[in-house]
Amino acid sequence: MKCPFCGKDDTRVIDSRPADENTSIRRRRVCDSCGKRFTTYEKVETIPLIVIKKGDIREPYDRAKIEAGVFRACHKRPVSAEQITKMVDAVETEVFNMEQKEIPSRAIGEIVMDKMKNLDPVAYVRFASVYREFKDVNTFMDELKSVLKKEADGIITDSTDKSTPLLKKE
Repeated sequence: MKCPFCGKDDTRVIDSRPADENTSIRRRRVCDSCGKRFTTYEKVETIPLIVIKKGDIREPYDRAKIEAGVFRACHKRPVSAEQITKMVDAVETEVFNMEQKEIPSRAIGEIVMDKMKNLDPVAYVRFASVYREFKDVNTFMDELKSVLKKEADGIITDSTDKSTPLLKKE
């Protein structure tokens, strides 16, 4: 590591400790040439992720967009901010584990919907209705029937308060 004061590269580490909630390492260094001390931070290099939107428009990955969509879908639902954060963390982990430099937005949307099924079925249907651009009531009803069937078959479970029914079954 080059000394920021004299430019020589004979520096040594005199102290290391975790920083930023264990996501980086803070290192105290001393220059053997000029004797001055300085601090460096070491972080894992992440692959910059590009999202391919409709019409082949490319933009940098933005976690906040996923969070905003999930928060909107969960509005007035018994889902905590912590549950949403954990779900978005899981989505992000799955996306980054694909180890791709570019990923279609529809792939991210499908991962989000898959995770939302178990978070809250009502929020899932809300999210799906916007994401899949339901054109009419029949499309919406088909999705509701699918959720009800999967819920009845035990394929999906919800993590919300069980004292109130999620969807009225007739």
